[in-house]
Amino acid sequence: MSTTNILSLDTVLTQQPGNIASDMDGEKVMLNVKNGKYYNLGEVGGEIWTAIATPASVSSVVAAITQLFEVPAELAERDVLSFLQHLLDEDLAAIAGQP
Repeated sequence: MSTTNILSLDTVLTQQPGNIASDMDGEKVMLNVKNGKYYNLGEVGGEIWTAIATPASVSSVVAAITQLFEVPAELAERDVLSFLQHLLDEDLAAIAGQP
């Protein structure tokens, strides 16, 4: 069903079209129009989703999350990579470029 993509800090990702996202009580929720699934992205996931509204490198997303939530870079990197991989697996994001 899904292809495994190897993400690196240089990978550039962007949102797939066809998703409707909305803020609810500080968390972002999203409806994938193609498959009819709802997703609760949470607060951090919502910020990651917003960060890839235009093509963005994984490293720039990690930097934004590190600064916004004042977390160690290693933690932000691990969590961002995991979340972005999930978005790719669910066909919610696409790789826009590789180094």
